[in-house]
Amino acid sequence: MKVLVVGGGGREHALAWKLASSPLVTEVICAPGNPGTARVARNVAIAATDSAKLVHLCRHEQIELAVIGPEEPLCKGLGDELRAAGVKVFGPGAAGARLEGSKLHAKEFLTRHRIPTAGYRRFDRSGAAKAHLESCTQWPQVVKADGLAAGKGVFVTQDAREACAVVDALMEEKRLGEAGVSICVEEHLVGEEVSVLAMVDGQTICVFEPVMDHKQVGDGDSGPNTGGMGVYSPVPTFTPRLQRQVEQNILIPTLHGLRQDEVEYRGILFVGLMLTDAGPRVLEYNCRFGDPECQAAMRRLSSDLVPYLLATAEGRLGELEPPSWDPRACVGVVGAAEGYPGEVRRGDVISGLDEAEAVEEVVVFQAGVKRSGSSLVTDGGRVVCVTALGDELTQARTRAYRAFERIRWDGKFGRSDIGARRTARAR
Repeated sequence: MKVLVVGGGGREHALAWKLASSPLVTEVICAPGNPGTARVARNVAIAATDSAKLVHLCRHEQIELAVIGPEEPLCKGLGDELRAAGVKVFGPGAAGARLEGSKLHAKEFLTRHRIPTAGYRRFDRSGAAKAHLESCTQWPQVVKADGLAAGKGVFVTQDAREACAVVDALMEEKRLGEAGVSICVEEHLVGEEVSVLAMVDGQTICVFEPVMDHKQVGDGDSGPNTGGMGVYSPVPTFTPRLQRQVEQNILIPTLHGLRQDEVEYRGILFVGLMLTDAGPRVLEYNCRFGDPECQAAMRRLSSDLVPYLLATAEGRLGELEPPSWDPRACVGVVGAAEGYPGEVRRGDVISGLDEAEAVEEVVVFQAGVKRSGSSLVTDGGRVVCVTALGDELTQARTRAYRAFERIRWDGKFGRSDIGARRTARAR
């Protein structure tokens, strides 16, 4: 069968890499893809948001399964359009993707269906938001842009002055465009953050192994939020007991809530959780594989991915046994371009990718990369994600950083502490 992967980032490289290993797949096509996906798939120069051309491509190539990677085309209804054209799709329609597309919609959904989350208030006017923040006596407070912001719309503010400056940047200066026209001010939750990914076909939930992301740009969780600077999996604190609690209190109520709201959801439900002393609380929903969570998940997934994608698209996920996972640990380290998560420098020549992948059990997934003549150059904020497996987390971490150091471009940086807290606790 032919499979289409929509998107061109590190997540899509990881999906294409995994799909290409399936005996059920004759060809993987990526639209638009990147130089990394070109090593395992055929790239087609169609933007992920060009729904008309993607529908035509599926018909022309007789695509049997489409896997939509990024959130933007999902929120714009690409899944709906492909399904209407008779294509099997892994990814929710626009109604389901709204859980990610609007933070305020997600908070209203959580509240309506009594799913544990942080308290919040909605604001559509900057003056009202700033008046509220100036009256707050408990800090920090979290300010979130309502719309899609590529992981850059969440601000943990320490006092009223900082919070009001964020409000002005979002609502008055519109630094995130339309995403910040409305905002959510949310109580700050304390605990350990973890990403839980589950396949959902409208009736059945299949939970993946959890992944720990590192959102802040700097070591020690310092600096602004990003799309993710690195990951590790498994997460020892996410015990079987805790997983059952998350399933009973969060995942199953979410599925029931979607059904009550008459929303058919077939794809990945990605829940960002804070493990508080009072139990898990939902920070946010995402309607697709996380990036770089997907890269770690694909490295550890032992089972063929294709049957699970197809079963989800066809609404028969309950027929399959749970997937198998490599018991080894995975660490993923993101290499970013100078300026990230703000304006980034582009066009710097990348070297050392082959040398990095010569390190034992290392795979480098490309993201913000493009080809310029005979060279690969930077073309985005997060450039690569270096993943490594190891018998235990320390070994995986050592391999990942050994490989990471072999990759070079001007302005390259990354966090030096991915997985460090966990390995320190293990000693």
